[in-house]
Amino acid sequence: MTAPQPAVQAMVEGRRADTGRRRQRVLSALTDAAKNGTDVSVTAIARRAGVDRTFLYRHRDLLAQIHAQAAEPVAVPGGHGPAVSRASLKADLAAADARSARLAAQVRRLEARLSEVLGDQVWSESGVGGPEDIEQFKARITTLEQQLIDLELKLQERDDDLAAARAANRELMAQINREPVHRED
Repeated sequence: MTAPQPAVQAMVEGRRADTGRRRQRVLSALTDAAKNGTDVSVTAIARRAGVDRTFLYRHRDLLAQIHAQAAEPVAVPGGHGPAVSRASLKADLAAADARSARLAAQVRRLEARLSEVLGDQVWSESGVGGPEDIEQFKARITTLEQQLIDLELKLQERDDDLAAARAANRELMAQINREPVHRED
């Protein structure tokens, strides 16, 4: 192999130096984000470091550091207060969404109940509504329905008795008609 030409060697060394400066800017952006408690994501770090996101995807070690730092709890500036992680924020958001759904369902139930109560009130105050002793009428209807059932059962029993009596009568008539008549003179 021949030694690379000096111009090519200079370009390779320049490219390596540029990559080293970019790596240093990414590492500085990561350190600043950790110190200040700012957002740690590929886009945010690339923007702060002044590099393209593809640079981070080509350098897997930097990408792994970004993802690792993003998963850690964010340091609160000044060291006061609880640390907040992305996972804890997602859990809080999910809990808030669930609570919001429960409260919305409760509001719908209360609105329906309020509508019923106001409807009954307007119905009774307008004079169009039914009498106030509806419960007595309902009890009377229940009593009459039970009496109707009892009478239907008695009628069915009498119909059965009548059918049995008719069958017995037919048998007797058939028996009488079969026997020869004996006359005594």
